[in-house]
Amino acid sequence: MLLFRILRFADVTPPQQLIEIENRSVRSSTHAQSTSEKSPMSSETSSQAIADIKQEQLPIPSHKLHGWTHFLGLYAGEHVAATEFVIGATFVALGASTKDILIGLLIGNFLAILSWTVITAPIAVQTRLSLYTYLHKIAGDSMTNLYNWANVLIFMVISAAMITVSSSAVRLLFNIPAQLHWYPTSSLFVLVVLAVGMIVVVVAMYGFNAVAEFSGLCGPWLVVMFVCGAFVLFPALANSVLGRTELSSFGDFITIGDQSIWTGVNSKGEPGIGLWEVIGFAWAANTITHFGLIDMALLRYAKSSLYGLCTSAGMLFGHYVAWIAAGVMGAGTAVLLKSNIVELDPGDVAYRALGLSGYVIVIVAGWTTANANLYRAGLAAQSIFHTHSRKMVTFTVGCITVVIACFPFVFSQMLPLLTYAGLLVAPVGGIVFAEHVVFPRIGFTRYWAHFRRSNHSTPAIAAWIGGLAFGFGLNAMNVMSFYYLFLPTWIFTILLYTILAKQYGAAEKYPVEQAEDEKRTEEIKAFQAEQAISEGDPIRDHSWLSKALTGIAWTSLGLTLVLALRVMFWSPDMTAYEQNVAIFYPWAFVFTITYFAFAYWVLHRRKALNLHLAD
Repeated sequence: MLLFRILRFADVTPPQQLIEIENRSVRSSTHAQSTSEKSPMSSETSSQAIADIKQEQLPIPSHKLHGWTHFLGLYAGEHVAATEFVIGATFVALGASTKDILIGLLIGNFLAILSWTVITAPIAVQTRLSLYTYLHKIAGDSMTNLYNWANVLIFMVISAAMITVSSSAVRLLFNIPAQLHWYPTSSLFVLVVLAVGMIVVVVAMYGFNAVAEFSGLCGPWLVVMFVCGAFVLFPALANSVLGRTELSSFGDFITIGDQSIWTGVNSKGEPGIGLWEVIGFAWAANTITHFGLIDMALLRYAKSSLYGLCTSAGMLFGHYVAWIAAGVMGAGTAVLLKSNIVELDPGDVAYRALGLSGYVIVIVAGWTTANANLYRAGLAAQSIFHTHSRKMVTFTVGCITVVIACFPFVFSQMLPLLTYAGLLVAPVGGIVFAEHVVFPRIGFTRYWAHFRRSNHSTPAIAAWIGGLAFGFGLNAMNVMSFYYLFLPTWIFTILLYTILAKQYGAAEKYPVEQAEDEKRTEEIKAFQAEQAISEGDPIRDHSWLSKALTGIAWTSLGLTLVLALRVMFWSPDMTAYEQNVAIFYPWAFVFTITYFAFAYWVLHRRKALNLHLAD
């Protein structure tokens, strides 16, 4: 998902801060004619002129690039979030079979990794620009404003879903029944949503940085807790199916999966989704970020386009492992509560699997994810309503989001919502791909609209509208699974934009403007080289105290996993199982508190060493 991009060590800019950077770039570019700010393509050639440009409008300099380990951690943290509880359980409710899940999720996530590596990363590394800055350069203000409206809608829906997920844990404290309809059935639940939601809104308005830094620590803990939750509940599942708590072979796992988790029958008792649907969703779940190119914001910091392969940390550990673990936890909870998985929400599942830590995982994961996306929604909206402050715009957008969050259908329909969101932005990715990759290969001029001083790109707007009509038209005619609609829509948009751009001047040559652009690029590189010398290198924390604190934090995670393994493999009968679970619950909570306390201490120490690099 678009969640948890928030590490900040040394000179690493938090990804949510990158979103603000991108939108400030859009706003400053939009009003360049009425302000004294210089555009990155200004004809002035002095170093002072470049220095006056907002840094986010410039390509990322070489001294700001990061190694592959940074991106492994970034994607691992981002793609294990509260949504995994919802998506994992949804696969169960949709009636996927065990083999389809194991094989389909592997293939689909592998295709997603290739999409980042082949499409997103090369464009990001070659331009060193965010999508917002690049899009404005090739399509002007009108297209950018339309795209911001799309972002407002997408991020509001994701934020609302996560507020509902967090509220599902809080409702357990007040014995509020699970909300299983598309509308709320409890006035007290609405009050909980309003309370949780307004906290999210206030934090997004005023205190986002602290939460952003904190949620960057959640990645390793979330991975461990998802795995532990599956380990803790699996013996109960085994006992209900096999009559014993221990597995003797992998075949036992398949048997348990087929009979009690991924049965091949949906919640209505009908044949469920098949292998192709599972592959399609796993591929399409992050269409926004790879085919839609949102992750140019992150991968522009990569030293090589091969760093797109680092997304495997998120796809294989986050999606593959977490979705399977969430399915196991949902089915296990249903067995213990003698219920059906469709009658459970993330709060039920997490609490039964992890005890008090379950409250933490649902509240924190949902809360931090909602904050990140509500912050993005507010920034996108503020770039449209630029005469109003970001705080007021975020407050207004947040209030609407909280109202939406009162309706549980938002999180219960996450699969189609994410798929349609990807379909909405896939044409934009196609337009950028055509401009950057296709045009040079067919003799067209890249940045032709910019060279013509055009602030309104009719081909881009028409191609986006045409792509949406094509994609949603295919969906209305039901000619293919909607999980795959993004692919023909993306291709259609590339073809349509190429044809339209030719009519408006893309096939013409602009030697003078290109020479100026190349000259400007060299001047920016020279300026950034001087800047690198003056800034110096970030200070690395190699102190023994920080190493000891880090060791304690990671040891806490290791001990939590050991306790879960004990429940899984050293529970010969249900009596021993219940005893092991009784030990796991309180100690997992203690180790959770220990991990966050010491990990945040290390983060604080590292930040203190590099205050001179703070924005």
